[in-house]
Amino acid sequence: MTDQSYRFPRFFVTAPSACPYLAGHTERKVFAELKGDDAPAMAEALGRIGFRRSQNVVYRPSCDGCNACISVRVPASRFKPGRSQKKLLAQHADLDVHACEPWATEEQWALLRRYLAARHPDGGMAAMDAHDFADMVEQSPVDTVMVEYREPSVDGRLGRLVGCCLTDKQSDGLSMIYSFYDPDLESRPGMGNFIIMDHITRAARAGLAFVYLGYWIEGCSRMAYKTKFRPVEALIGGQWREVE
Repeated sequence: MTDQSYRFPRFFVTAPSACPYLAGHTERKVFAELKGDDAPAMAEALGRIGFRRSQNVVYRPSCDGCNACISVRVPASRFKPGRSQKKLLAQHADLDVHACEPWATEEQWALLRRYLAARHPDGGMAAMDAHDFADMVEQSPVDTVMVEYREPSVDGRLGRLVGCCLTDKQSDGLSMIYSFYDPDLESRPGMGNFIIMDHITRAARAGLAFVYLGYWIEGCSRMAYKTKFRPVEALIGGQWREVE
């Protein structure tokens, strides 16, 4: 990356706090602000070495004595869905998918509230209000879209919103920042997995190499789904490697 004309931003480290994923552990993050014309290039370069974006900052874990958080990505053109994954792709193939401008709506916010209440009632996002949600969606210094998944349109009217994913578009792929969906819709099982596979499919069609899924943590059941998409690459020792 030495041939790039921009300079990396100044990094800061947060104070230790309780880890939300592994009991008895503490977490600490290193982060930097994204700003200026170089922000997209910085975000992409840092993403390749394990950073994640949140609004106008990038961060990655920097915990004493723990390297459990591992960045993972799926090589889009080589993805091979399993039997159950093919079934999900077929089951939800009728959904209308739209890549919308990153502008928060009341409909998206209502869907997120239902999702958090059902799936992550004690998580760090549970205390979000509508203003926090708007900041999460709209404060992006990079090329970002909100991908909406809707039931089929009826009489020209938009169908019900059943899923969303805030997604960054990069030169080498798509980075899934945060996805959420209707947790109580029995007719739409496996929506979280479907949203990931839909991103992989669309990345491959666009000639993009990867879909970045964020961090995977061994032993954390909440992260186990990220290993179901094969092949998968993990950032280990500073190198992306295909792993089992």
